Amino acid sequence: MNKFSPIEIKKVWGKETWLSSTHPNGFQKDFASFLGGEYPLLVKIIEAEDSLAVQVHPDDEKAELYEHSLGGTKCWYVLEAKPNSKIVYGLNGVYTPSELRHSVESKKLEDCLRYVDVKAGDFIFLPSGTVHSFAGGMKLLEIRESSDVAYRLFDFERGRDCYVERAISCIKSDRVRNVTKAPGAFSCPYFTIEDIGVEGEYSGVFDKAPGKKLPCDHNLIYVVEGSGTMNGIKVNEGELYVATPGETLEAIGDMHLLKIIPTGPKHR
Repeated sequence: MNKFSPIEIKKVWGKETWLSSTHPNGFQKDFASFLGGEYPLLVKIIEAEDSLAVQVHPDDEKAELYEHSLGGTKCWYVLEAKPNSKIVYGLNGVYTPSELRHSVESKKLEDCLRYVDVKAGDFIFLPSGTVHSFAGGMKLLEIRESSDVAYRLFDFERGRDCYVERAISCIKSDRVRNVTKAPGAFSCPYFTIEDIGVEGEYSGVFDKAPGKKLPCDHNLIYVVEGSGTMNGIKVNEGELYVATPGETLEAIGDMHLLKIIPTGPKHR
């Protein structure tokens, strides 16, 4: 098991800490050197002091067409949230491109958005094409395809460029799900995650990527809360470690861990 140097990126709304990345916008040299190649996932901590722009990520096809990039399917695991926190999670109805364009131009986009209450411990799956945003006062773990492409619909008058036409072309209105408590286990075409509770001792084996041969299918394990040891290494809340498939995990302590496995597709 190995731990690598995170990369902190300041944002107008707060900051991101990239914990596992071979993406050019936050390239971890030590991580890439250990892997011997690119990694298909990007894992980050998001700490929001203000609202994220209302935005959408393209799917793999449009991301390749527009940016020569992977798409933006991801999930959020809410680590902290102030009372009455909300996220934008999709649209509240079916709108034509013309209707959405008019709502942006007339500054009434909020009338088209679906707002959802969230709290610590909630899990949100955000397939590419999902309109989304979050309010300030939240801390999120984000697991996503290794991409940094987002098209803003609205940015709260902060002066940054918006890409309304591309954003509208990427929206898929039928992809949202209910916000749930952490599901214990979850899988999509890009990643599988599994909650692991350690109360005293735990033993397990890190998995290979199911059904696919990936360039790098190393497992990630994030310490959601608590502390203890993993394979004799002292670990603490908020840390992320990398393990080779087939490696045995021996954990001791009182911890909530999250195992993350890439399931595809191959990187570009």
